[in-house]
Amino acid sequence: MFTIDHATKRYGSATVVDDVSCVIPRGGVTSIIGPNGAGKSTLLSMVSRLLPLDTGRVEVAGLDVAPTAGPELARTLSILRQENQLTVRLTVRDLVGFGRFPHNNGRSTAIDREHIERALAYLDLTILADRFVDELSGGQRQRAFIAMVLAQDTDYVLLDEPLNNLDMRHSVDMMRLLRRLVDELGKTVVLVIHDINFASCYSDTIVAMREGAVIHTGTPEEIMTPAVLQDVYDVEIQVELIRGNRIGVYFT
Repeated sequence: MFTIDHATKRYGSATVVDDVSCVIPRGGVTSIIGPNGAGKSTLLSMVSRLLPLDTGRVEVAGLDVAPTAGPELARTLSILRQENQLTVRLTVRDLVGFGRFPHNNGRSTAIDREHIERALAYLDLTILADRFVDELSGGQRQRAFIAMVLAQDTDYVLLDEPLNNLDMRHSVDMMRLLRRLVDELGKTVVLVIHDINFASCYSDTIVAMREGAVIHTGTPEEIMTPAVLQDVYDVEIQVELIRGNRIGVYFT
């Protein structure tokens, strides 16, 4: 599990993450929600050590994130950032192969190739493996980056807005895929997401942030209530039960 203990991040006089303490359970999908500027992506970056903490401590699977050696941490958790820019032209297979770097330090083995081909197949990308990434559609490209993370073969997978720039169909496909990573492969998936209804339908735990603080944590049933959502977003949200899922209906 992740244990976040009094994590704080400041930029000058602005406190972006404000003394956050919470526990993210092992297993399942945990969604971090909240309005723009709530500190969601910053918190995820601190948990993954992409950003240093100003104060506090983060542990994952018993490892203190700050002093843990990079290769060891990269074999424990993987992260896909919101924006992923490639500076060289790569095929899909080459991109996915980058996920094996923490294991092979750039010297590929037969075991690495097995992981790469397995990840390509799991993401339904085998037929596209020799295509260049810049030739793919937005949904295919996002799946290729997820395959890279999958090839990294970590127990913990962190994703910053994985639905970014995806249409409705590809967003549904992506959330179903993340659910499969948990249910079939036993991964722990933590994602930042703006759509509360996707969070409600596919998550086991929801962490709600506002103004740099975690203000609510619970199951979708506990978070998807008009009172809690009003507290998080400061807007009236009606919650309807549709096919067993709590769905938010927004009002202006």
